[in-house]
Amino acid sequence: MEKRVAIIGAGISGLLACKYTASNGYNPIVFEAQDKIGGLWNQTIETTRLQNVKEVFQFSDFPWPPSVGDMFPRSSQLVGYLQSYADKFELLPYIKFNSKVVSIDYVGVSDDEMLTWDLWGGGGDAFGSSSNGGKWILKVFDTTDESLKEYEAEFVIVCVGRFSGLPNIPEFPPESGPEIFSGKVLHSMDYSAMDNANAAELIKGKRIAVIGSGKSAVDIAFECANANGNKNPCTVIQRTIHWMLPDAQPWGVNFGYLCFNRFSELMVHKPGEGLFSSIFATLLSPLRWVVTKFVESHIRRKLPLKKYDMIPKESFVQEASSCQIFFLPEKFYDKVEDKSIIFKKSNQFTFCKEGLILNGEENNPVKVDIVIFATGYKGDEKLKNIFSSPTFQTYIEGSPTSTIPLYRQMIHPRIPQLAIIGYSESLANLYTFEMRCKWLSFFLDGAFNLPRIKLMEKDIQEWDKYMKKYSGNGKFRRACIGGVHIWYNDQLCRDIGCNPRRKKGFFEDLFQPYGSADYAELAPRL
Repeated sequence: MEKRVAIIGAGISGLLACKYTASNGYNPIVFEAQDKIGGLWNQTIETTRLQNVKEVFQFSDFPWPPSVGDMFPRSSQLVGYLQSYADKFELLPYIKFNSKVVSIDYVGVSDDEMLTWDLWGGGGDAFGSSSNGGKWILKVFDTTDESLKEYEAEFVIVCVGRFSGLPNIPEFPPESGPEIFSGKVLHSMDYSAMDNANAAELIKGKRIAVIGSGKSAVDIAFECANANGNKNPCTVIQRTIHWMLPDAQPWGVNFGYLCFNRFSELMVHKPGEGLFSSIFATLLSPLRWVVTKFVESHIRRKLPLKKYDMIPKESFVQEASSCQIFFLPEKFYDKVEDKSIIFKKSNQFTFCKEGLILNGEENNPVKVDIVIFATGYKGDEKLKNIFSSPTFQTYIEGSPTSTIPLYRQMIHPRIPQLAIIGYSESLANLYTFEMRCKWLSFFLDGAFNLPRIKLMEKDIQEWDKYMKKYSGNGKFRRACIGGVHIWYNDQLCRDIGCNPRRKKGFFEDLFQPYGSADYAELAPRL
């Protein structure tokens, strides 16, 4: 019987999942809601650039072309790079465009029977035990003819990501929300989806307030400042301040030596670590503090953070461990200095007819024409809503006081024949997504089985403890592996049966940065 694999989404993780399943002899079907590949990178503003240097953000078997000379490529260059990757590995024939997956439902096995399973799917392998007969039914809406179709698959790979689709917009008391504002209100998702000409027309000559403190807020504010200057400054309203990086080399040291080598990970307690590793992390904790202050001092030297009251409360390491750091657009603070961008901090705000009231100061409203919410997305809710089963919705949602419960950041112990790629974050997402897809390809091929469900749940608890310990601003549900990339990859390598030590010598393995090229050729040890 053919083992059918369905993939939801043709962004970076979806393309990788397609490439690695197809290379193993499967005939995957990829459902993409848009009419092109690239996912959220098709809906970014003109000035958006990568948050990694290109050498870190590239496929292990497909480097950037020499024609891309920028250290931080533009979003349009990344989309072109993804298109070239899809062409090179002939992925487009597998993709059904304009096909939005409305829901997925696991059939053939009752909830009561699944509760009796000791192993994932009944047997611990990718396609479940031969006796369970379980499969997925996918309902797909075709946006070209507005028809609803059904597809079947023995395995589903969800590659929808958390930063798209369902915007997070704050709720307001009656008569205090956008309905009483005389101007225009939109989310960064809507602004990013506009073509460049319409976006430029929207913001030209307008007083704009951007709500948020992440990368989208900063990029939009910078674009507004470039369009309007200090005649109509852009006001950025923030509750939480993050470490914003001016460059990739603090005090001339490559970030790879601070965040992407084994020695840097010796300084943190890791999920499931042994006694030796725990002792090392405790002994090296003062050095972790030194590294943090080393980076922070560089940022404070390069940027006038104190002058504008923009020094974060959390440490750099905590923010990096929860994937909340990001690079600033070049010359961003020049716009702050010439008052084209104005920062305001506020724990709460409401609307009025003229604009926004911050911290209850009704006599001093921020007068604006447009308010743009750069307040993120409801990624957890979007993931939950894709499941038809209320039981699976409850499973995937987990507890609000814990991370999304995924083993190896991909597999829910009690949802069979399904993997989630691209949800848990890292400081170099493409690199991490590719490792997960390689792991998944070996799993689909039967190179290894998963451990017992209770052991997977125990491992998830260890990761939950780690993320709560090191995540800044309480953002543990982002499930970021930013502080332990190599530790995480070591686990994947051991599952596959290959050597996790990817460098040639002891010192090189300890101090040299790790990247996608180190995992280009993975194969079980003979």
